[in-house]
Amino acid sequence: MSKLFEEFQDYLNKMNQYEHVITLLYWDMKTVTPKMGQAGHVDALTHFSSEHFAMSTSERLGEMLAGLAEPVEFEELTDTWQYIVKYMKKDYDRNKRIPADLYNTFVQTQAQAGIVWEEAKDKSDFSLFAPHLQKIIELTREMTGYTDPGKEVYDALLDQYEEDMDSATIDALFEDLKRELIPLVKAILGKQKPENPAFSGYFDPNGQKKVQDMLLDYIGFRKDAGSVGETEHPFTLNFSSKDVRVTNHYYEHDPLSSIFSAIHEGGHGIFEQNVNPEYDNTTAGSCRYMGLHESQSRFYENILGRNKNFWIPIYDKLGELLPPFQEIPLEDFYREINHVKNSFIRVNADEVTYCFHIILRYEMEKAIFREQVPVDELPALWNRKMQEYLQITPSNSAEGILQDMHWSDGSFGYFPSYLLGSIYDGMLLDALQEELGDADELLRNGKIGEITKWLNQKIHWYGSTRKPKEVIAAVCGKEVSAEPLIRYFKAKYTEIYGL
Repeated sequence: MSKLFEEFQDYLNKMNQYEHVITLLYWDMKTVTPKMGQAGHVDALTHFSSEHFAMSTSERLGEMLAGLAEPVEFEELTDTWQYIVKYMKKDYDRNKRIPADLYNTFVQTQAQAGIVWEEAKDKSDFSLFAPHLQKIIELTREMTGYTDPGKEVYDALLDQYEEDMDSATIDALFEDLKRELIPLVKAILGKQKPENPAFSGYFDPNGQKKVQDMLLDYIGFRKDAGSVGETEHPFTLNFSSKDVRVTNHYYEHDPLSSIFSAIHEGGHGIFEQNVNPEYDNTTAGSCRYMGLHESQSRFYENILGRNKNFWIPIYDKLGELLPPFQEIPLEDFYREINHVKNSFIRVNADEVTYCFHIILRYEMEKAIFREQVPVDELPALWNRKMQEYLQITPSNSAEGILQDMHWSDGSFGYFPSYLLGSIYDGMLLDALQEELGDADELLRNGKIGEITKWLNQKIHWYGSTRKPKEVIAAVCGKEVSAEPLIRYFKAKYTEIYGL
């Protein structure tokens, strides 16, 4: 081990201490910080984020990365550290171009916008959030101009979340889905039955929390390396593979929301807990590709969790923990969790119409960054697209443009990753069944652990060291295609609705 490499490792350790504090502050702000304490946390978050950014763009780090990239030093590194040096140098070169004062302003604006977004959503008042969104959009443009000079802004943003999946690729995949799913949903809606009143009664939030804990344990989320908090909008974050945190939200009259949020966030958490621990606290750890990450959360939530066989081994336990389910037959439960209907809220949408929710947001983001649609016109555009794709119009901003937190922290380009994840899932299901056998049988026999182990070995272990296209090529032996997902939807819903 060279002196340069030792110095580099010490430097990374110091950077990780700042990152640890930043993550802890964010978790605390979203879970337990009282309203009057938010300002103090924003100041602290800005300070530590700025210190971390300064270290990540320092001249000394640049010199160390350049030195380690030299052939003599580079060849002495393990494959893992070669990856770390390569990608840290790439990130360094991008971030070094960002002025420090611009970065500080962006961090502070993010934190403040997040606070105002919650208030605006609670009051269903877009005018409260609009000036903050305007500033976030402007800062995002400016930042991207520094990080990706000469590159079209929205393609640069997409690349930050799912490398190598540009808008031309996404457009083609999403057009394939639209062409097949619009007539499929129309046929399904023609077979609808009346709403089942059994799912609109009172469901004790404490019982919902017990169900959540049972489900997380069942699918393989380890409590010795994870914990659960409560937030307005569920999310997952991690300090390392040994400390992964998920959150949830509980509605007294909508138990399915927390049930499937638990499975969804649990899928994210399982990914993080099973990355090679050697990657902890490095750029190889966790997973920087959001479509790949969403493929795992949505695989658990939809491919597994909305399969009737998933529930056969545990449905009695669900009824024990949340007694109203004792009066609901499994067949009725199965139909309800796969009830296709045009609905306002993305996170509560069925897996088929969910695709339209993401396509809508993708087109909204293209309108923002390519067509320069003014912020004050965005709610009306949102409503027109809801009518176009789902034939419904939100009655207020809370069930429309204010429902998601993503734009409050500048996560433009993230939304498409959800649907890319579902597209990957159709391919992964085919590959899994080729290797392990029929997924229905595995689930019916309570062998979900074998599925989790397969995902651990094929995907999770590698963290960020393989790009999404590389993962799909390695696991599925094919290029990315929407065809398997379309085939899955048609087979499943033809059977459920007797099409």
